[in-house]
Amino acid sequence: MPYGDARAAAELAGIAEAHGWDGFFVWESIWGIDAWAMLAAAAMTTERIRLGTMLTPLPRRKPWDVAGQTSTVDNLSNGRVILSVGLGVTGDDRFWLFEDDPGRKVRAELMDESLEMLRYLWRDEAFEFTGKHYRSRKIADLMPPAPPPPVQQPRIPTWVVGAWPRPRSMRRAALQDGWLPNFAPVVEPGEKPGELTPKELAEGVEWIRKERADHGLSMDGYDIVSEGTTKADDPDAAATVRPWAEAGATWWIDADWSSMDPVVVRAEAERRLTAGPPRIA
Repeated sequence: MPYGDARAAAELAGIAEAHGWDGFFVWESIWGIDAWAMLAAAAMTTERIRLGTMLTPLPRRKPWDVAGQTSTVDNLSNGRVILSVGLGVTGDDRFWLFEDDPGRKVRAELMDESLEMLRYLWRDEAFEFTGKHYRSRKIADLMPPAPPPPVQQPRIPTWVVGAWPRPRSMRRAALQDGWLPNFAPVVEPGEKPGELTPKELAEGVEWIRKERADHGLSMDGYDIVSEGTTKADDPDAAATVRPWAEAGATWWIDADWSSMDPVVVRAEAERRLTAGPPRIA
């Protein structure tokens, strides 16, 4: 859902579930309609589909705030939340109205510390943590009490943007629960990197498989997420999705960013959702 309020999210999520979709995702802004209020509203009109952000700029959020919001909606939905995170947009003044961009290096540090802290914040207990940017003192009696832990344990499934073929960025995604692909090859000055294709996706999937194996982790339950657009009136929408699935994708995010007009978005989203997902055999 590219744009809309909590009421629209609740209505569209219900339509999505009724027509066989597996998940419903909303955009998390820095200054705008609250994504987690939208997902809480969607949780009240659905029983089955997964609910998440696409995506949360984690370095720009306080990890304890994110832990509280995600735990709240995970409990409300009986364990259906997915948290998708990235470093945040670079070089676009629209996303840096209230602060200066500290730079990619600092944002990467904040991301890593936040992911580490979330492991502890999703437990109903005090903990000690000392990082470069964040810390937590262990207090015997928490007042007020910590939020109830999420239904999903040991953590809410977390999908992370990984820039292929950058090893450090990819490793961050490989050690979580899913990869949100970003194509970032090394190019000459002035040269455009091009777009990710199923071939590059397959290469990234194989890299992740090996990296997880090196850490004693399998690919069981690990998600590879592709995003694109299919049309409601396309009788063979699955043909768009199939090459990505064959390359290793486990999720297809159907996203139409052609308009941010809430009236247009509401009408087109309902039309697309009612037509059903582009499932492959």
